[in-house]
Amino acid sequence: MTLNQEQKKRFKSIGHHLKPVLIVGENGLNEGVQAELERALNDHELIKVKFNLAEREDRRKLMDEMCQAAKCELVQTIGKMALVYRKAAQQNRSLSNVVRYSL
Repeated sequence: MTLNQEQKKRFKSIGHHLKPVLIVGENGLNEGVQAELERALNDHELIKVKFNLAEREDRRKLMDEMCQAAKCELVQTIGKMALVYRKAAQQNRSLSNVVRYSL
């Protein structure tokens, strides 16, 4: 499910206006965080996730782990923020950030 440069550019422009839906702290990807991540990706497809970790390497490792566990694509990282995308099986036109901001 690799995104091409054109798709990433479009998602970055949409993601610029989004606020973080999920905040990952020192506890990492516990059960509650993973459940909320699944819900958010199913509803919104494109979401911002904030990582409250001080070390850059720890954040990057956790971002990769999160993308692998949720089967989502990392679109962009800026500092402690990550923009991730996963196509929903059943797209909700009123909740999907991709649909709402593409019109």
